Amino acid sequence: MMTARSSLSVPSALRNFLALLAGIALSAIAPGGGATAAPPPAAAPADPRFDAELTGYAYPFAVRFFEFSSQNQALKMAYMDVAAEKPNGHTVILLHGKNFAASYWEPTIRLLTARGYRVIAPDQVGFGKSSKPGAYQFSFQALAENTNALLDFAGVGPVSVVGHSMGGMLAARFALLHPSRVEKLVLVNPIGLEDWKTVVPYRSIDAWYAQELKATADTVREYQKVSYYDGQWKPEYERLIEASAGVTRHPDYPKAAWCSALTYDMIFTQPVVYEFPLLKVPTLLVIGQRDRTALGRAWAPKAAAAALGDYPVLGRKAAAAIPGARLVEIPGVGHLPQVEAFSAYSEALAGFLP
Repeated sequence: MMTARSSLSVPSALRNFLALLAGIALSAIAPGGGATAAPPPAAAPADPRFDAELTGYAYPFAVRFFEFSSQNQALKMAYMDVAAEKPNGHTVILLHGKNFAASYWEPTIRLLTARGYRVIAPDQVGFGKSSKPGAYQFSFQALAENTNALLDFAGVGPVSVVGHSMGGMLAARFALLHPSRVEKLVLVNPIGLEDWKTVVPYRSIDAWYAQELKATADTVREYQKVSYYDGQWKPEYERLIEASAGVTRHPDYPKAAWCSALTYDMIFTQPVVYEFPLLKVPTLLVIGQRDRTALGRAWAPKAAAAALGDYPVLGRKAAAAIPGARLVEIPGVGHLPQVEAFSAYSEALAGFLP
């Protein structure tokens, strides 16, 4: 038997060896052919501008940080503190909406500083360049106290408070907690003028988080196009979504998405509308009449969904509930009067602030 295996002719052995080599070569280039297949192309490096705290993203004015402790953890709030060209002795604080950071206030900051106001524009915890804590009990009271501590840190006394969208809910809560500090209160298309949880089924934080993780630059753009601008999109709107769209492409996005889910729950479960009659400060409501923003409309019962977000009605009810409130209605304008109708918005603002 040993002799029989060793007596294979040389040409035949060579042919078998070459066939084996050919098989190995083919397996290397065929789909699923093994370890020698070409590696996939490397992923594009993450844009450093859009990490969880927008570290490399440029704001229109210098950014400072207020470092403090809250809920047993070290946090920081980013803010812009812009001096007036010719100070009039008054300060305005601008409180951003849910889908924005403080940077979108740039035109308002320029308007106000030109009129003599010092302007403070912070990113709330969980937003923009501020901390994105993984465990934080978000409440409008907590955000209001953080904001009050920031004003103390910045050496600010009385302020006029301007809040847009979610910032309107926060501004109202701030004025309820610190009425002696508030000279004037301005609510620009605030959300929370109705209590959605009375008609909309509750959605868990986990469900909000799963939804946020699916966000892309395209879905961010489409949501604002439909919800804010009546299906119209202009090139200048791109700047307003640059940060919120950019962060969806960064590996840090789950941190931002988690904070977004937590704050959705805060907005849904902590209405301030019932306390409007308790406001004791001069108040202006600026309401774009085309706005139909309503949290949870997509999963509300059909009949209830159709009635939600009726801002012409909601604005008038809010003005009637807030003692002495002034109402400015801007026709043909949606959720962002300060973008779509800056002239009418700025006239209302300038005519009301001290």
